[in-house]
Amino acid sequence: MPVTRLKLGKLKVVRRQLLQRYEHQPFVSCLAGLYGCQWRRYQRARAQPGECCCSKVECGSFGLLILTFFLSFLFLYFWSEAQNDYNDFDWFNFGTLGFWFPWSLVLLVVAAALFTYIALLLVLAVCLLTEGQRLYLHWSHKTGIVVTLAFSVIATAILSDLWSKEWKTLLLSLQVTAPFLHVAAVSLMAILSWPIAFHFFRMNRKGKQVVRQVAVLGLFLSVLFSLYLVPLGMYSPCIKEAGTLGPAPRLIGHRGAPMLAPENTVMSFEKALEAGGEGLETDVTISFDGVPFLMHDSTLRRTTNVAEVFPNRTNLDASMFTWSELQQLNAGDWFLSRDPFGTVSSLSDADCFRAQNQSVPSLAQFLEVASHSGRLVLFDLRRPPHGHPYSQSYINTTLQVVQDHINSSQVLWLPSEDRELVQAMDPDLQQTSGEKASIQELTDDHITRLNLHYSTMSQQQISKYESVNISTNLYVISQPWLYTLAWCAGAQSVTTNSIHILSGIKQPLFLMTPEEYTLMWILTDAVSAFLIITVFIFHWWRERGLPFWSGSRQTHENGPYSKFRTELSDVWSISSVHVRPDLRSTPSSPSNPHLPTITEE
Repeated sequence: MPVTRLKLGKLKVVRRQLLQRYEHQPFVSCLAGLYGCQWRRYQRARAQPGECCCSKVECGSFGLLILTFFLSFLFLYFWSEAQNDYNDFDWFNFGTLGFWFPWSLVLLVVAAALFTYIALLLVLAVCLLTEGQRLYLHWSHKTGIVVTLAFSVIATAILSDLWSKEWKTLLLSLQVTAPFLHVAAVSLMAILSWPIAFHFFRMNRKGKQVVRQVAVLGLFLSVLFSLYLVPLGMYSPCIKEAGTLGPAPRLIGHRGAPMLAPENTVMSFEKALEAGGEGLETDVTISFDGVPFLMHDSTLRRTTNVAEVFPNRTNLDASMFTWSELQQLNAGDWFLSRDPFGTVSSLSDADCFRAQNQSVPSLAQFLEVASHSGRLVLFDLRRPPHGHPYSQSYINTTLQVVQDHINSSQVLWLPSEDRELVQAMDPDLQQTSGEKASIQELTDDHITRLNLHYSTMSQQQISKYESVNISTNLYVISQPWLYTLAWCAGAQSVTTNSIHILSGIKQPLFLMTPEEYTLMWILTDAVSAFLIITVFIFHWWRERGLPFWSGSRQTHENGPYSKFRTELSDVWSISSVHVRPDLRSTPSSPSNPHLPTITEE
């Protein structure tokens, strides 16, 4: 509304006072500018005593921001803990799409970027609330929140459908990270207590405001007490009495050392032994002319240049090639070009040259490497397809090669077919099962070792099997935190892609006694409770002297925190003077005795 009667001198005084107010709020200006693009002082307003911190629309936006924060954190945590299986995920996409790309890392970077963006928005909102400002979220940020929420929900749903076993990995990770997540969550609640207490004591005690107060405070306290009690339900094999930790699990190279050389090649197995591996794992297939050779996939497309040498047989089963044809293939060049683990840059020129010239090895070559080093070998045996000349005799053919090239006691025999016959032909083999079973069934089959996926890890079961001299090997464990968990659970060995990394771990990354954990839990809860109670008492004491509006009644402020009152500068514009109806003053107003008279047309 234009000013019609206002003396020029008084107008200059008012403008000077307003400009002084603008100059002293750079922090709030920065917060409001980043959160709602309200860089100018007159664009924003404080929440008056008794008012809600935002409108219904902005309240909904703030609630959506909180929801997006938790869902994006859940997905980021889920995907970051799944790093152990990134290689499997990327090769799955290779088989589906037909070309190689590090999708797992891209997904991780995108998830981290979106979570960081949402977390920063939430920090800005909390800071604005702490400053007593009314929230206004810019439309571009609202769009960003919706995009992040959609990404988190869709990505989680797709991965849960295609890769549901990773949820077991997430649950396992909590056995290591839960104590630290508990500390972080309780600390976050202590920080949030400041804006919650601030607005709790400034809201009206009438009607809907009371309901809102009770709801907000009730939700806050419910979450807080739940977090206080979470440790009661936590279990971790790494929380154990001092002196009860067993020896570190022995390391078995998964297809050799696939981070340092092309998988299932002689170079890969030699690298695994150099890194300290005590065993070697591989996969065996029978060629069309009866030569057992090493190949994990059913086809040669992923780990050889079969598309160049035999372009019309790219998707043919690997066992349908003769040994002479297999010898024509290069089994190392793909490793340098695709760099599946991002480790090629760390290799020397000599190693790169050697990797580039690797060929498909036979089972006999593999066994000779293990025999000379005295290491254990573990291999899976794939049955040839129907119509293959050795589809019925592939076990006998393989067993004959084993007996000719290595001491049978070094071999962990994993194939389950014709196990009784194999046991009768060579009782020195260490019979190994890939499935859990009762102790009676395992002993009847002469099983001395279990080869289980790490997601089935259980300290109780490992201990139970160990009591009858059945050891447990867990596969594939490449992350240090998973290795720590397997160590604490009592696993005797693990199959790994990162043998050069795990061999350098001399003690578990996380290990504490029950007494230490209980002390950590109690101290965390006690300190946070003290801080939260102090914050609420402080705000209660501070608000006793602040103005409180209820209808037409006004309580004058006498407390030491007068800077929290609604300033006249909330409603003045520098370019033109305007007055909001709810902030009009009269010349006789006792709280503004020096303000000029303002009239409207």
